[in-house]
Amino acid sequence: MTRGLLSFALALSWVCGVGVFGVSASRAEEHALKVARIGFVDPESPSAGRPSGVDGFWQRLRDLGWVEGQNLVIEARWGEGRYDQLPTIMAEVVSKRVDVLVTYNTPSGIAAKRATSTVPIVDVLMGDPVGTGLAASLARPGSNLTGLSLGWADIAGKWLELLHEIVPQISSVAVIANPNTPLVRFAKEIQMLGPKHGLKIRVVEVPGSGALDRAFKEAGQKTQGVLVLPDPMIAAHGAQVTAFAAKQRLPSVFFDRFFVEAGGLMAYGPDTSVMFRRAADYVDKILRGAKPSDLPIEQPTHYVLVINLKTAKALGITIPESILLRADEVIR
Repeated sequence: MTRGLLSFALALSWVCGVGVFGVSASRAEEHALKVARIGFVDPESPSAGRPSGVDGFWQRLRDLGWVEGQNLVIEARWGEGRYDQLPTIMAEVVSKRVDVLVTYNTPSGIAAKRATSTVPIVDVLMGDPVGTGLAASLARPGSNLTGLSLGWADIAGKWLELLHEIVPQISSVAVIANPNTPLVRFAKEIQMLGPKHGLKIRVVEVPGSGALDRAFKEAGQKTQGVLVLPDPMIAAHGAQVTAFAAKQRLPSVFFDRFFVEAGGLMAYGPDTSVMFRRAADYVDKILRGAKPSDLPIEQPTHYVLVINLKTAKALGITIPESILLRADEVIR
């Protein structure tokens, strides 16, 4: 190659290199300036009844580089424990052209999926995603919804086991359940587990907050302990629920530590703070191009046991040392 042609080739190579670099820089800048819009529908109240760890979702998003006011817009709504409002709320949030819709529990997931078949949905604390039709399978959800499941099968039996261990003489237990939610069928499953633990299980339905007092009176008259299924309506009245259980002198078991902090005896369930942080990871993946249908629905790997010794003392119950040693937190 002559010296002239070599100089021309080098010059052309430099120009092309600058061009490629310029395009790459432009794309990087475009990505950096992209603003994501997240819809977050909290089916409960912003001031009471929320699962532990919801705030961790937002912190994890910040850790991943999504900061409100910089590259993130948040469309947040609250259901205040009213299932009848969820379809309207979900439709409103979807109309804001969100990039991903985040919510928690089974009824909220169902409302979200009915509101949109295209916007990616991340649902946390699902009871039974496959059984309720939210997903084709845990490994391959197959639609616009993914998220994290409660792993219900591992919780129900553990509740009965713990209650029997704490109160060995107990022979009957009431399950408080909202009949207007898909989770009510789990009350029937607990009923079937009863004989295995030497317990008679009575399902007491609570269709609305006005029925809570009656439900606990019935439980107090006919059983010796109470299990309260997860439910936004019940959670929105957490202080009343634990007060009713105390009034009837019923050892109470809940899903979330929120109730134990409000005076319930015991809570056992997945570490919801871990689950909400994982939900943020899912949102991050979706915002970077992943499809919900390709993201497996995760099962919990870490469970938390919380005991309230003040409540135990008021009920005249001595918590076995073996359970205290296993507890993740003891409220004294």
